Amino acid sequence: MHGAEDQSGGGHVEESTEISSPKEAADNALVLAFGRLQGAANRLEYILGRSLELECGISHLMFEVLLILGRAGDPGLSMRAIAQEQVLTTGGATRLVDRMEAAGLVERAEDPGDRRGRLVRLTRLGEETTVRASRVHVENIRRYFLAPLPPEDRERFADDLRILSHSARDQLPRLP
Repeated sequence: MHGAEDQSGGGHVEESTEISSPKEAADNALVLAFGRLQGAANRLEYILGRSLELECGISHLMFEVLLILGRAGDPGLSMRAIAQEQVLTTGGATRLVDRMEAAGLVERAEDPGDRRGRLVRLTRLGEETTVRASRVHVENIRRYFLAPLPPEDRERFADDLRILSHSARDQLPRLP
């Protein structure tokens, strides 16, 4: 939702998509529901990202790359694989990895399967930063993402987000 946060309860999510005025467009239950999702995601991204910067000295995007590399393990990942995981251009991934390498979080190594290729992997500092940042991040997720939800709805909400994420991912074209 781009604009003022609505204060209404909204209509029924399954209501008709018949829209014939700007007011109906603004008050449409589906538009409002998606706007709330987007607004919550943007606010949580800011809150959690800011905490990672202040407490760990890394951006949220760097943290995501650390997690991707941690999940991949040795020998590491290609720049293309990192770009695909983060929906970045290879140029954007290269610039990000350059900054992370300068900070001592990652290193580039020869690809054992391709003598011309290079892989990115965590350094010792990268591993330590991943663990420290994950502890901060998990606590903030509990505080800002889970705590506001009724306990009986938390697991279902997480499952529904996984379904939405996979569905959207499957609609994206694969990078060349």
